Amino acid sequence: MTSIQALRGTRDILPEETPLWQQVETTARDILQRAAYREIRPPMIEQTELFARGIGEATDVVGKEMYTFTDRGQRSITLRPEITAGLVRSVIEHKLIAQGGVQRLWHIGPAFRYERPQAGRQRQFHQLDVELMGSEAPRADAEVIALASTLLTRLGLKSLTLDINSVGSGDDRQRYREALIAYLSPHKADLDADSQDRLERNPLRILDSKDAKTQEIVQAAPSLLDYLGKDSQRHFEQVQQCLTDLAIPYQLNPRLVRGLDYYTHTAFEIQSTDLGAQATVCGGGRYDGLVAQLGGPDTPAIGWAIGLERLTLLLKQLQTQAAHSMDVYVVSRGEAAERAALRIAQGLRQTGLAVEMDLSGSAFGKQFKRADRSGAVACVILGDSEAEQGTAQLKWLTTGEQLELSQASLLEKADQIKAEATVQRNSA
Repeated sequence: MTSIQALRGTRDILPEETPLWQQVETTARDILQRAAYREIRPPMIEQTELFARGIGEATDVVGKEMYTFTDRGQRSITLRPEITAGLVRSVIEHKLIAQGGVQRLWHIGPAFRYERPQAGRQRQFHQLDVELMGSEAPRADAEVIALASTLLTRLGLKSLTLDINSVGSGDDRQRYREALIAYLSPHKADLDADSQDRLERNPLRILDSKDAKTQEIVQAAPSLLDYLGKDSQRHFEQVQQCLTDLAIPYQLNPRLVRGLDYYTHTAFEIQSTDLGAQATVCGGGRYDGLVAQLGGPDTPAIGWAIGLERLTLLLKQLQTQAAHSMDVYVVSRGEAAERAALRIAQGLRQTGLAVEMDLSGSAFGKQFKRADRSGAVACVILGDSEAEQGTAQLKWLTTGEQLELSQASLLEKADQIKAEATVQRNSA
């Protein structure tokens, strides 16, 4: 019988990978909680109308990439292709804005888009999403950008580049849209097929095209920054000043546009060149009209998302993963020794040590090899003689030093073992 495999564009996150994911999640939770951001957990399925209204029907996401189906109640349901729209819907529905003050929210979880799978990009993917709602201050823009920069740096990424742009207000973009169409129309035949299709529907997305010929044409296109009104210019200048005050380096990128219709004013991406080729690891921007567009009060907002597949791929290849090593590996052979090993392993775990017990019953040589591969710092050894005498051998796997202890004193010295394990691991 043929085995059933995971769907194309999905992948299993295996046990050897999960420590790295947990490292990202734990680091993010610590940084965001210290900045007064609260976790929110919306559902993964929403009414299709939410994304059509929020993201924009002319976008590739809504037009080509959504997983949409009709449920048994004849409702059009969509697996969320991004997280922001669902968070905004939740904020409106539960009247969080009405509670007053700024809403600082974060969420981590899967989203779904039907696109060609590749390294770091899957049809089921995971995002860390951060949103700040209720402030139009340029300081809010700088705060969320600084949080992303802090997180990526804390995780070990070093070669980071922050690109920023302003996509202005709706009126600014409309003026620019007309100018961009006027410039690109004479070149329509030379544009790639997707860009030709976007020319009337969503011309700003042509700036994002990866087609070499289209990029060559776009280089001489009008700059969006030249079409900003005074208020938009002032806001963008103040954002830049805030980033300078925080000593966060950045570069202006007038071709930077985000792929969703709801963005206004500040747009930004953080890219890494740690692997040689440039890779975007974080993208976001301001979306001052989205809350009102989805039926809520007029509420300025800004946020970002980090794709965890791409981030963990970067961290793994950079070997920044702090593997979840065991403190102690317990080997035993013989009926009495195995019963004692069970008691000792459980006792050591209750003291806070990370302990793995070998259950194979195989020869000591094979168990020792598994102990070496486990990443443990120490190995507790119990055989027939130890079981008879109520003792245990404690071997430091990093140095080879071995000593004999009573089983009772082994548990009593758990704190000492923990401290020594830390020293041994740090010096290894």
